Amino acid sequence: MRILQTKLVIALLLSTIVFGGCVRKSKKAKDDGKMTGQYEAELTDAPLVPASPGYDYPKKVVVRLEVLEHVMRLADGVEYNFWTFGGKVPGKFIRVREGDDVEFYLSNHPNNKLPHNIDLHAVTGPGGGAEGSMTAPGHTSQFSFKALNPGLFIYHCATAPVGMHIANGMYGLIFVEPKEGLPKVDKEFYIMQSEFYTKAKFGTPGLTSFDMGKAFDEQPDYVVFNGSVGAAMGDNAMQVKVGETVRLYVGNAGPGLVSSFHVIGEIFDKVHVEGGKLINENIGTTLIPAGGTAIVEFKCETPGALTLVDHSIFRAFNKGALAQIKVVGEGNQEVYSGKQKDMVYQPEGSAIQSITKATPAAVVPEKSQAERMLNGKILFEGNCAACHQVNGEGLPGAFPPLANSDYLMARADKGVGIPLHGLSGKIKVNGKEYDGVMPQMQLTDDEIASIMTYVRNSWGNKGGLVKASDVKSERDKK
Repeated sequence: MRILQTKLVIALLLSTIVFGGCVRKSKKAKDDGKMTGQYEAELTDAPLVPASPGYDYPKKVVVRLEVLEHVMRLADGVEYNFWTFGGKVPGKFIRVREGDDVEFYLSNHPNNKLPHNIDLHAVTGPGGGAEGSMTAPGHTSQFSFKALNPGLFIYHCATAPVGMHIANGMYGLIFVEPKEGLPKVDKEFYIMQSEFYTKAKFGTPGLTSFDMGKAFDEQPDYVVFNGSVGAAMGDNAMQVKVGETVRLYVGNAGPGLVSSFHVIGEIFDKVHVEGGKLINENIGTTLIPAGGTAIVEFKCETPGALTLVDHSIFRAFNKGALAQIKVVGEGNQEVYSGKQKDMVYQPEGSAIQSITKATPAAVVPEKSQAERMLNGKILFEGNCAACHQVNGEGLPGAFPPLANSDYLMARADKGVGIPLHGLSGKIKVNGKEYDGVMPQMQLTDDEIASIMTYVRNSWGNKGGLVKASDVKSERDKK
C-alpha cells in the first residue's frame, strides 16, 4: 500500500514538473513570436486595400507576386497586351509595417515572353530590389529587405526599356504603415493614374499596341485611373455612405505626366504630401509627381456621385482620367441644397434692357423694309444673337434655329407675339422638339417690328415687311 502511495506521489510530482515546463515553454514561444512571427501578406486588386497589419511589433512578412503578360480591356471595344504584376493593372496593393522584415518572391509566368524585375521605392538597396529580382520566364527570384521608412510608395518594373515596361502596366503601390498606425477611417481605396501610348487613336476599336514615338514625346492617347477607361465608374464605382470617412491611397505611375489630383465635390481634410508624414489640410487639388503618391482623407457629408479627375482637365474628359465614388444616404440641406430655383437671367445689354423709352406706335412713322432690315440687324445682334447666334442657327437642344424656321414662318402673328409676350413650353422647329423659356422682351413696337422684319427675311426666310402697327395690334389683344 505504501509502495502504491509512493508511486502516486512521484507520478503527481512528475506530472506537475512536466506540465509546468510546458506552460513555461509555451509562454516563451509566444514571447519569441513577437520577434520571429511570420505571415503571408494580404494582397488586393484596386480599388481594394488590405486591412492594417494590426500588430505593434515587427514581423517577417512574405510577399509573393506573379508577373503575367496578357490581353485585357483598355476601353470599350479596345484591347491591349498588358504586362502586369498579379494579372491586373495596377498591380497588387502591398501593405506592411515599419520595421518588418519582408521576404519577397517574384515569379515570372512560363508563358510570358520577357524577363522582368521589380523596383520598390520603399526598398533601401540597389535598384529598390531590381538588382536582386531580375527573373526570366518560368523562374522565381527571392530577395529580402527591411521596411525602414514609413510612407506610401510606387513599385514598378525596372527592366530596360524601363519606360516601356511601366507604360505597359507594370506598377502598383506598397504602403509601409508607420509603427504607431494611422487614425481609423470607415473606407480605404486604392487609386492609380497612368498613361498609355498606343498605335491607334483614343477609342479606335480592336487590339492596339505600344507606340514608342508617342512615349518619347509624352503624348499619351489614354490617361486613366486603375488601368482602363471607366475602371472605377458606373457599376464599378466605389461605394460610401453619408457620414463615412474615406482615405484614398493615390499613386501616379506616369511614366511621363504629373497628376493634378482632384475630387469634384469634395475638399481634402488631410493630404499626406507625396505619401509621407507631412500633412496639409483643407486642400482642393494636390500635385502627384510621376513615380509619386499622396494619401488624401475626407468625410462624405452629402449623397451623390463624387468624380475623381486629373484636373489637367482634357485628360479627364477626353482621355479617360475619371473615377467615381458613389455616396448614398440622406442629404444635408445645410451643407448642400441642390438646385432651389431656375430663373431667367438677362445680362446688361440684353433683351431685358430697354434701348429706348417705349413710345406709342402712332407717333413713330412707319419705316420701309430696307430701313427695318438695317435697324433690325443692329437690334437683333444686341438682343437676340447670344441665344440664337448671329447666323440664326440657334444652339442644338437649347435654342431653336431662326434660319429656315418652319415654326416661325407659319405663325399667323408673323412671330411678333414671341418677343412681345415671351414663349415657354414644348415647340417643334424643323422637325426637332425644344422645351425652353423665351423671356418677354422690353422693347417698343417699332423695335420689335424691325427685329422681326430682319429675322423673317434672313437666312433663307422670306416673310416681307412687319409694321409697328402689326405689333401694336398683337399687344392690344392682351
